[in-house]
Amino acid sequence: MEKKFDINKEGYSVRCLYYYDKDPRHADDLVISTYGFGGKKENHATEKLADKLISKHKEFGVITFDWPCHGEDARNRMILDEFLEYYRMVTDYCRQEFGAKRIYAYGTSLGGYMTLFYLTRFGNPFTRIALRVPALNIYSNLTSDITDEEWKKLDKGKDIIRGYTRKIKVSEEFLDQLKAAPVTDKDFMDFADQMLIIAGSKDQYTSVDQIRDFCEKNVIEYQVVENADHPFTDPSLMDYAISLIIDWFGEKE
Repeated sequence: MEKKFDINKEGYSVRCLYYYDKDPRHADDLVISTYGFGGKKENHATEKLADKLISKHKEFGVITFDWPCHGEDARNRMILDEFLEYYRMVTDYCRQEFGAKRIYAYGTSLGGYMTLFYLTRFGNPFTRIALRVPALNIYSNLTSDITDEEWKKLDKGKDIIRGYTRKIKVSEEFLDQLKAAPVTDKDFMDFADQMLIIAGSKDQYTSVDQIRDFCEKNVIEYQVVENADHPFTDPSLMDYAISLIIDWFGEKE
């Protein structure tokens, strides 16, 4: 089953989507699923994870939400700290309103970066963390295809447009915020035992070498899925990645 709800607090309205078995307040274990840049909460990867996870573990639920300026969100200008605020508000809501005993994080691409950034700001509220192709160098990812003409627009204080179903305004200010908030130079060893990172051998944005170096530096467990691209386009490879994540979350501490 699924339901939509909003978290209205502190001047924000966070649009959420909740997958659960029968009773929305029955889940002792809640997974917060975050997706990549330009996506939305109604995405196939989260839906598939929720379906398979809840079928196997009835006590689990999965919550996802729209990032600022994504999906049904009402904001029209991206500010990095507001991404963190949304994440924090959803995490607090899982504990305070749904009474979750354990909270897990599943982040893909931008969602993986934001999860790591969250850990550097707020510490670790998660029992276990699974990141699939996290955007370890998000600034480089978002700027790699910016043309000279677009850089000129940014330098003049104008926005450029990115996105898919919803067009998103990207400002130089937001890019500067990302540039000033790298995660690869941070120490995550205190969280390593709770973390699994999944790489794709044909990822166009975060290479296996980048993930391997990051994980070995922080003693984080990682798995490489052969022939998987960044979005895990092959359904069989996505299914395999999801099976790894479900097994990881199923091993409760």
